[in-house]
Amino acid sequence: MKKRPIILLAFLWATFTFNQALGRQEADRTPLFTKVIYQGDDQVYHDHPLEEGEFYNPILQGCYPDPAITRKGDDYYMVCSSFAMFPGVPLFHSNDLVNWTQIGHVLDRTSQLDLHDTGISSGVYAPGITYNPHNDTFYMITTAFAGGLGNIIVKTKDPKQGWSDPIKLDFDGIDPSIFFDEDGKAYVVHNDAPPRGEELYNGHRVIKVWEYDVAKDQVIAGTDKIIVNGGVDLSEQPIWIEAPHLYKKDGRYYLMCAEGGTGGWHSEVIFVSDSPKGLFKPAPSNPILTQRYFPKDRKNKVDWAGHADLVLGPDDKYYGVFLGVRPNEKDRVNTGRETFILPVDWSGEFPIFENGLVPMKPKLKVPAGVVNKTGANGFFPNGNFTYEEDFTGKQLDYRWIGLRGPREAFIATSKSGLEITPFAANIKELKPTSTLFYRQQHNRFSFTADMHYLPGSAEELAGITCLQNESFNYVFGVTKKGSDYYVVLQRNEKPSMRSRDTKSTTIASERIPFDGQISLQVSADGDNYEFAYAVDGGTPKNLGGTVSGDILSTNVAGGFTGSMIGLYATKSNDALPVSE
Repeated sequence: MKKRPIILLAFLWATFTFNQALGRQEADRTPLFTKVIYQGDDQVYHDHPLEEGEFYNPILQGCYPDPAITRKGDDYYMVCSSFAMFPGVPLFHSNDLVNWTQIGHVLDRTSQLDLHDTGISSGVYAPGITYNPHNDTFYMITTAFAGGLGNIIVKTKDPKQGWSDPIKLDFDGIDPSIFFDEDGKAYVVHNDAPPRGEELYNGHRVIKVWEYDVAKDQVIAGTDKIIVNGGVDLSEQPIWIEAPHLYKKDGRYYLMCAEGGTGGWHSEVIFVSDSPKGLFKPAPSNPILTQRYFPKDRKNKVDWAGHADLVLGPDDKYYGVFLGVRPNEKDRVNTGRETFILPVDWSGEFPIFENGLVPMKPKLKVPAGVVNKTGANGFFPNGNFTYEEDFTGKQLDYRWIGLRGPREAFIATSKSGLEITPFAANIKELKPTSTLFYRQQHNRFSFTADMHYLPGSAEELAGITCLQNESFNYVFGVTKKGSDYYVVLQRNEKPSMRSRDTKSTTIASERIPFDGQISLQVSADGDNYEFAYAVDGGTPKNLGGTVSGDILSTNVAGGFTGSMIGLYATKSNDALPVSE
């Protein structure tokens, strides 16, 4: 009888130690990222160092396309497209058009946006943001190709305090923007297809205007009217007239649109009318912004310029924000469509972007009285910079985003770093993935992530991914085969744009002596990407040699986004070691 307490104690102790070991094992199988360092090192910024009174263009590097801007007093607010990224519609604030702070996202709740099974280049397109002084309210209007939303509008009195749930608008087409006239009336303009049976050529589009009921937050039925058919000159069959914005100056109404498609023939054009409902006549000087006429091999090339919006600056001079790209040495676009800015000369009848019709330069003069503080005191960096993150702060930096679902569904931060709970979803699937993304912002960069992780099987992998979309990406991480741990590099691509299936190739793998601690790195010099790993604090070792960044470019992968680097974990791994 005396042995029973001893046996019971031994059993309880064994249970306790087993549960402790099980807890440690489960913790080891949950990837823990303890440090990330992103370093951008483009040669153009070494060749063109800033002098006093200058700042760099683009103002937002990486995938921040389709900018729109508004002003209330001394406050400027700017938004960009986010497609299937979540949260949606990044939101920036500035007092001077040079120094920008990201203050959040407009669509940051699942009640506002459902992207669950959306391709990365679908989702949220071309947001417009406008301040209405008549009711002291900000409006963000956009097209959401997800969740059955279509064209929507959200509102707020203070952009820093969150936005309403979306109001679905009753019209088709894309790229809406809203304009508030001096008399309090409101109008929505947008891109649409021509009337059925009147399509003249591939890419033929029109611009429509609707009257908008501010009290009911809805377009007024029966008020729609086509105000531009095709573009500046229909006889030349212009393609993709889109991204319209209405302005009023000196009693006249100006309609500014993108024309020529969002690639190499992209441009910005302007029309004028005595009424917001037309007739709109094109300016004789169109286009007012483009980079399409210059040698393809020009140095430090900026291309695809267009999709612009205008605002009156702090020096009472107009400025325009717009998208452009900075291709690499093979003329491939990996960093995506970025946000640029130029001063606008509106001293004549029509506005024209200053130096927007000559090859663009990497630097600009700041507006009078403005000091460049980019990269300091919380202001968004540009040029060359280093960004370090250990994930121990109270709030995750807004630059980190999810894909098709909220970050909070799979991440947890603590004093130890960032934990990612793996989903049973592969990076190639049209599902929310357990991946935390950072945009590639330079053609020459390195991204290093320190991770603690012990996978339990070949179905488990964690590491990093370089992703242009779900069909074109690299996976670089740690998995298990039998009782051994391996680091694996996988290339995923569609053999052709018409292919339905993605081809996956294990480029290289290596068995590693491993206690759970590893450092993973991807670096690029233009089109040349390299992946390396280090264990036990050792020297990084290359895996797979130099590989092409072709599949990380818009040119090869298609779509409208830029390459992103993700901290990735999955329980549906198919990046398997090659036979030794």
